[in-house]
Amino acid sequence: MLTLRQIEVVRAIMIAGTVNGAAELLNVSAPGVSRTMKHTESTLGIRLFAWHRGRFVPTHEARDIFGQINQVFEKVADLKYSIAQLTRGSTSIFSFASVPSISQDVMPAAVRRLREKYPDLKMKIDVLKIEEAVDYLLLKKGELVAMSYNINHPALISHQLATARLVAIVPSGHELAARKEISLGELIRYPLVGIDPDDPFGRIIATAFRDNGFEYTLSIQARFAHTVHSLVRHGLGVAVIDEFSVSARDLPGVVRLAITEPTSLTTYALVHADEPQTIFAETLIGLLRERMARALEGRTWG
Repeated sequence: MLTLRQIEVVRAIMIAGTVNGAAELLNVSAPGVSRTMKHTESTLGIRLFAWHRGRFVPTHEARDIFGQINQVFEKVADLKYSIAQLTRGSTSIFSFASVPSISQDVMPAAVRRLREKYPDLKMKIDVLKIEEAVDYLLLKKGELVAMSYNINHPALISHQLATARLVAIVPSGHELAARKEISLGELIRYPLVGIDPDDPFGRIIATAFRDNGFEYTLSIQARFAHTVHSLVRHGLGVAVIDEFSVSARDLPGVVRLAITEPTSLTTYALVHADEPQTIFAETLIGLLRERMARALEGRTWG
């Protein structure tokens, strides 16, 4: 049985016609090529080349072998091409999702890094409410969901990403805009806009108020974090939101304030327990952790 290295040497001699020429093609020493050729002929028990007019030419009995060698090289070249395509992601469609708060800034930043690693990867990104994540994964519509809430389900696995705080946001012209921090007790003196407290994400915010003895009464309820942000920007109230929803460096029309009471929110990446993760999902989880850590380290409020 020939090794791939022996096949490579034999083919190089076929192409170059000389040992020195084959050595140059393979970027190795000529004596090494000569030894490999002799060992190959000894292993097979036949002569592969005859010296004719200053060149090595295939012997009659070896011509069928050379045809097979070329086929092997074509298959190896096809394999290398397929691996290169897989490495670049051009043969796959990576479907994943995010809840609205993470989709604002963190997810796009992580996807940019993912694109740098896999420049040809085709992606499909959905934005889901927390309660839609289970069906999305169980029905295999996508491989991963970035969450601001953990779901305990026997068919799902949760990978913790980061723990952040809640922050207040106010319009840039608001009387509170000059402050660096504010208490929840002070904030409820102003019209609040936010997510329905019966929503899993809204419940996290409502709990922060109630744990500190305050009612969470909304003047305007919205379905998504980016809507809350826009309502505040247009001067329709103040809000409490998670740090990742407003992690972008520039937020025109909005000012972030730290909340004096202790608050926290933990993010997760959920995947199907029975489906092996692709390299793309594993990479994205790492990139989300990295981006969230940078966002928290670089916070300019509080």
